[in-house]
Amino acid sequence: MVGPETTEMEQRQRLRKSDRQEQILQELKLRPHVRISDMARRFAVSSETIRRDMDELDRNGRLAREHGGASAPSFGQQPGFGERSKARISERETIGRTAASLVKDGQRIMIDSGSTTFQMARFLAHSGTRCTVVTNSLEIALVLGTSKGIDVFQCPGRFMPSEAATTGVDTVDYLNGFQVDACFIGASALNADGIQESVPGFAAVKTTMIRRAKKAHLLIDSQKFDLPGFRQVGALDRLETLIVDQSPGGALAADLDAANVEVLVATSST
Repeated sequence: MVGPETTEMEQRQRLRKSDRQEQILQELKLRPHVRISDMARRFAVSSETIRRDMDELDRNGRLAREHGGASAPSFGQQPGFGERSKARISERETIGRTAASLVKDGQRIMIDSGSTTFQMARFLAHSGTRCTVVTNSLEIALVLGTSKGIDVFQCPGRFMPSEAATTGVDTVDYLNGFQVDACFIGASALNADGIQESVPGFAAVKTTMIRRAKKAHLLIDSQKFDLPGFRQVGALDRLETLIVDQSPGGALAADLDAANVEVLVATSST
């Protein structure tokens, strides 16, 4: 119990790491930038401790690290397709290979634009599987369009150069003209509320793909688990399969189990 003789400084020192980090995030709701030195004085800890706190929060997507401090993340924006394609390549390839193996001869599928779904398209192109693909991604259409036995339908719409993909009303209307066996989508995050997307316009595309498919498969790497969302694509129970590089744990694992989502952990030998 905190007595009257306990100073404010002593109370701050007793904060657990999780409490300290939550207070840093609360501070970022009040102002656009916080400095390491200010937070160190506030919590009576070393600058290195705050730096580690901010680095961890940055890895989890809860803030954006900057020189000398941090700022709130911009959930409406994320690195473009080209930049994302250079990160965690091994994990994306493993997930993509596993996803491609789920496609059977004669199936009609939709593939969402994204750096992980692009890896799926690469493996599908070399698999020899004969199928029909509807996609809003120019890069995926180019990869699959040169593969014998794969019929590609490219969505019209507003072209986003940073994503090499189309979005908007025309894209959604076009997708609504198809009924497919399965869709393969990516996402910016996955949490208890469901599938989340940060790229403007992409949530509507993914939602439509899920609605027009008999089965929905989500390709996502484990670093995106439990991150906060910006626009919700759909609840967990809209998914048939979650294709990942590592199994989710804790509450998310329980939520997926309750929603009857099959978790398929991709391996390099798949």
